[in-house]
This record gives sequence, C-alpha cells and structure tokens, in this order.
Amino acid sequence: MLELRGIHTFYGAAHILHDVSLEVRPGEVVALLGRNGAGKTTTMKSVMGLAEARRGEILYEGRPIRGLAAFAIARLGIGYVPEERRIFKQLTVMENLEVGRREPLEGARVWELDELFTLFPNLAERRENLGGHLSGGEQQMLTIARTLMGAPKTVLLDEPSEGVAPVIVEQMAHTIEALKAQGLAVLLSEQNVRFAERVSDRACIIESGRIQFDGAMAELAARPEVREQYLAL
Repeated sequence: MLELRGIHTFYGAAHILHDVSLEVRPGEVVALLGRNGAGKTTTMKSVMGLAEARRGEILYEGRPIRGLAAFAIARLGIGYVPEERRIFKQLTVMENLEVGRREPLEGARVWELDELFTLFPNLAERRENLGGHLSGGEQQMLTIARTLMGAPKTVLLDEPSEGVAPVIVEQMAHTIEALKAQGLAVLLSEQNVRFAERVSDRACIIESGRIQFDGAMAELAARPEVREQYLAL
C-alpha cells in the first residue's frame, strides 16, 4: 500500500533522514518507534510532501508520489493525523468533521457520522461544542475522526497516545484496531512501546534518521537488547 525506498530528507542544509526504507500493507499496522528527534515525524511529513525528500522513492499503491503537493497526496487516499492536532478551534465538533468530508475514492471505506460517534462517544456528547473547548484527548479524537471523514485507505498517526489520559489511550487502541479490521493500512508513530505492541503487527525503529530494526512485533519483544539500545529513555 505504502512503500518508502531509500528516502533522504532535508530541512534546508540539515540532512534528517538517511536511506529510510519501510512498507505498510493493507490491513496492517506498522509502528514507527523511536525517541524524540529520531525522525518519526519527518518520515510522515516526507510521505505527505510536507518535508523535502530529495532522494529515494515513495510509492503509494505502486504509484510514485515523491514530489507531489500535499493536497494531491491526500486526494490519493492518505490521511494524516499530525501530532499537533490542528483542529479548527472556533468551529464546533460537527463543523470540524464536515471540513474533512470529501468524495470517497473507489474501494475506500466511507465512515458515517454515527459510526464515528460510536467510535468516539466523547465527541457525540460534545458535537455542538467548539473545538477549542475540548480536552487534549478529545481534540486528538476529533483530529482522527475528521481524517476518517475523508475516507482514506491509509492513515498516518503521529503519536496519538502522547499527553492524553489513560482512558483516552484505551479508546485510541480500540480505534486503531477498528481501522485495521476495516482493511486500512496504518503507519503509527509512537514512543509508547506498550501501546504500540498492543495494536501493531510490525515495528520499525528509527534512530538519528536511520532505520535500525524492521520486523514483527513478536521479534522485537524477543530482543530486549534492541529495545534497550534504541528505545530506553
């Protein structure tokens, strides 16, 4: 579904990603694990055309997308949930969701409002509230729900469990499991290894902009030395 081959990404003269390769298949959750500053967000921004990937290939459903504008990449069926959330604080929950609505691509899963409110009951209770009046966890839910309104086939989730209450983390886990059950491909950026272990099929560990491990989650669990070297704080 999504494949990166030897990606080198720069911010100006700063070389951030070095020969990054990974892939995400339909119905698969791949966790991109690493410490702060390791290159997780830059990897996602490279996919979305928000960071300058100067070398390498990014393929989506077999089509090269490196160099396309971010809006064109989104229209191909990739939904991006940024770490910063970026909701419209002066719009209600319902209005934020309507902003995300668009015509679905052929074969895409269409999410109805009642399904999203079942997935995120907090939003159902606050549908007329302004986005700026929601808690941090509720804003995270709203960002994901708004992304699903665009009927994506692939979703990039950047640190969805960061800074939210344990009960919201539990809801995030259920959400990712629901996306997987619907056949979506999910690339999940995380520092919370326990959370990633629960919802992910495979893991890629990134450190200083380089992939240091790529394998099944069970394989990572069986290699404590890898976790200690690249994930311990």
